[in-house]
Amino acid sequence: MILMRIAPPRIWRERGARYRLEGCRCTRCGRMWYPPKPLCPYCGSKDIVKINLPQQGRLISWTIEYTVPAGYRGKAPIIIGLVELDNGVKVLAEITDVKPEELVYGMRVECVLRKLYEDGDEGVIVYGIKFVPQQQ
Repeated sequence: MILMRIAPPRIWRERGARYRLEGCRCTRCGRMWYPPKPLCPYCGSKDIVKINLPQQGRLISWTIEYTVPAGYRGKAPIIIGLVELDNGVKVLAEITDVKPEELVYGMRVECVLRKLYEDGDEGVIVYGIKFVPQQQ
């Protein structure tokens, strides 16, 4: 079995988007998006700048995954939500620390850095962006 590994240079290039809520803004059309891409997905311009996105937003849609891949079965059900950040950028991410029956359209959520999985024989922990209900 051949396993594809992420090369260290790629990890360092993508660390901003992986460990912070970092997106892009096009200097030509002014639109913003997440995750970062080298070209504007709206006008195709290469004139983009990386930006830090707001850490809070509201849940506008979600799905609940009850059948999950091996390695995640102990975490089922997994909630995948579409979050509209306070600046209008939409982010697709896992919603955690909440039960499926507690989800409400428009509920306030905030970004957190959490463990995604352990990789390889050494058990390297991979972290990523998730959202939790915002504390009142």
